[in-house]
Amino acid sequence: MQTLDYLKQRTNDDWLIGYDSRQFNRSIEQLYSELTDLSHSGITKVLLAEREPMKFLAGFIAACAAGCPVFLGNPNWVKQEWEQVFKIVQPDLILGNGDWGSAVRNYYPSQSPIIKSGIMIPTGGSSGKIRFAIHTWETLMTSVQGFQQYFQLQQINSFCVLPLYHVSGLMQFIRSFTTNGKLVIQPFKEVETEKKYDIDLSEFFISLVPTQLQRLLQNSTLAAWLSKFKTVLLGGAPPWDELLKQARFNAIPLALTYGMTETASQIATLKPEDFIKGYNNCGQVLPHAKVTIHNSEGELLGINQTGIINIKAQSLALGYYPEFKQDDFQLDDLGFFDAQGYLNIVGRSSNKIITGGENVYPEEVEATIRSTQLVNDVCVIGISDRHWGQAVTAIYVPSNSSVTTTALQTALENKLSKFKHPKYWLSLSNLPRNPQGKINREQLIQIATAHIQILLK
Repeated sequence: MQTLDYLKQRTNDDWLIGYDSRQFNRSIEQLYSELTDLSHSGITKVLLAEREPMKFLAGFIAACAAGCPVFLGNPNWVKQEWEQVFKIVQPDLILGNGDWGSAVRNYYPSQSPIIKSGIMIPTGGSSGKIRFAIHTWETLMTSVQGFQQYFQLQQINSFCVLPLYHVSGLMQFIRSFTTNGKLVIQPFKEVETEKKYDIDLSEFFISLVPTQLQRLLQNSTLAAWLSKFKTVLLGGAPPWDELLKQARFNAIPLALTYGMTETASQIATLKPEDFIKGYNNCGQVLPHAKVTIHNSEGELLGINQTGIINIKAQSLALGYYPEFKQDDFQLDDLGFFDAQGYLNIVGRSSNKIITGGENVYPEEVEATIRSTQLVNDVCVIGISDRHWGQAVTAIYVPSNSSVTTTALQTALENKLSKFKHPKYWLSLSNLPRNPQGKINREQLIQIATAHIQILLK
């Protein structure tokens, strides 16, 4: 079915919790008519940067139905990011009220790359270089169908606290919209105020990033509330062991996920019953995808052999705008399949630190530092070093003012091999993360490098 078919199917269905579903449908129909007329005049590419959720979703459905290429935008991007976006997209029409300032005057539609249709979802913002993964209604629907099959459900009810311009938020809407499910959209800050909807949480999926899960677990009332959900999907960034222990202690039905913008959300998921049993991996691959592990020469690896993750799926993006290219998707991520067929993520190849000829994976060191409970946040990076090649460096947020580097070093004794111990430590009040919880490593490398240069003077 196409987008308007799903809309007609829900004409008399009160499925948007807290919103007027019929008014939402009417908004789509009106905007669809306007976009259809504009497309006949040569106005095609739509940049969607709307803050209000219902207006965003109405714009998204109307643009898809009218066959307009639609680019999803984060209305909170700063001017420098908007300038990047306008240079890449060169939109014919902007829907929304994003903070682009004067940057809106710096694009030229006449030079716009040709594209007939597509759903362009932003990715890579944490590195400062925004790209748009090219999806279609079909690639996104393949992801929905894989989710349905994996959880053996026809109807998917979603409780969305993540941004709709990000694949993690958008897919929650599409799952509910196309499967006759119900949808709650609530800002995370509002969740923290304990505002409640009169719904049966045991029928709903909610998706969180690790930092959100951590904040909810710090409040016993919200932890109890979270435990009532059917499933709590966790993704966006690697969780740490202590966080998972807290979630298990609070009986949170957690489902650890692995996926990304390019795969239209998750392609592997650990089911809650396995999480409660003590598993901390990403579970099994969803039925719409195939994942294999290869070495650097491209050879297929076996059970418990760590290598580069390779993905085949009909949900894969067709490339990065404006270049179309769909093939096997080989990642920077390293992982392995265990004897049960569960996917385990080791880390990122590009984040690997080589110090004195030894390989150090930051995720392992970060997890060990977190297990001391002396930090609220931590990131481990490699800084160029003329003697060692790279020096393992830990940037952390102490759990309280009495935490010292010496205390952390002492706590790591007998927990890590000596070459994995950080050579440099830097305490900050907070670490730069994007809305999905991903660390801006490039910014931290600059901060740490400047700090170390001062130390060495």
